[in-house]
Amino acid sequence: MISSSEVNSPSLFQSIIKLLRWDKPAGRLILMIPALWAVFFASMGKPPLVLVGIIILGSLATSAAGCVINDLWDRNIDNQVERTKKRPLASRALSVKVGIIVFIISLTCAAGLAFYLNSLSFWLCVASVPVIICYPLAKRVFPIPQLVLSIAWGFAVLISWSAVTGNLTFNTWVLWGATITWTMGFDTIYAMADKPDDLKMGINSSAIFFGDFVEDAVGLFFALTAGLFAYLGSFNNFNLFFGVTWAIAVIMWVAQYLALQKSNQESVNYGQIFSQNVWIGFILLLGIILGIR
Repeated sequence: MISSSEVNSPSLFQSIIKLLRWDKPAGRLILMIPALWAVFFASMGKPPLVLVGIIILGSLATSAAGCVINDLWDRNIDNQVERTKKRPLASRALSVKVGIIVFIISLTCAAGLAFYLNSLSFWLCVASVPVIICYPLAKRVFPIPQLVLSIAWGFAVLISWSAVTGNLTFNTWVLWGATITWTMGFDTIYAMADKPDDLKMGINSSAIFFGDFVEDAVGLFFALTAGLFAYLGSFNNFNLFFGVTWAIAVIMWVAQYLALQKSNQESVNYGQIFSQNVWIGFILLLGIILGIR
């Protein structure tokens, strides 16, 4: 149960909003994007509107559950990191009990939506849950925890694609690969902001793993993403509009890579570069929607 003091607190609602990260929509949208890539690609640009709604709401509920479980696991770590020390569980603005309740509600909402999908999509949803729950623990034992997050992100493609077609094709796995490499790129950028704190606490991240080559690793991940999208566009006879959006995305990725190469790393705004990938994702989505012949 939630204590009466927490219920009566004027900041309870705001704290829960912050716990769910709804005050920072970039992270919520960036999970939704691969799911929308898949549902529009698999349906040749004409998905059922009800399914699109389920995918959007499902991604929001899943993202919410992921944020809460992450903060539950990391509440005693986040309070030692400048960027995360004011998160509700880390700052003790919310209790662990409230966090668990919000997590259960979020996961229940996601599960309810999953029942509207076909059996393959439903079981893919089930398979994604352990990855989502265990991701926060990966940074303690696995040298590249961002890979675990990328795999969790990849389920958005598999679930959404199979929800349209009832199966998984070669194109599905190419789009899944593009999602994995894209996520590795933008989440490594996100991790670069926390590198000093992570080193101090002995926490793993891809930003630490790649060391002096981290900027080149990000560039490679974005190059692989561009290559996989180029393959999808070429071998599925997408029109010129897709090519234009692909070129815009590549230009933006190159600009991000060059920004990361600055000798004065303190002047690099990692959060801004991360957020730019939301726009890149939607630009590519527009290319998929309008580019299918």
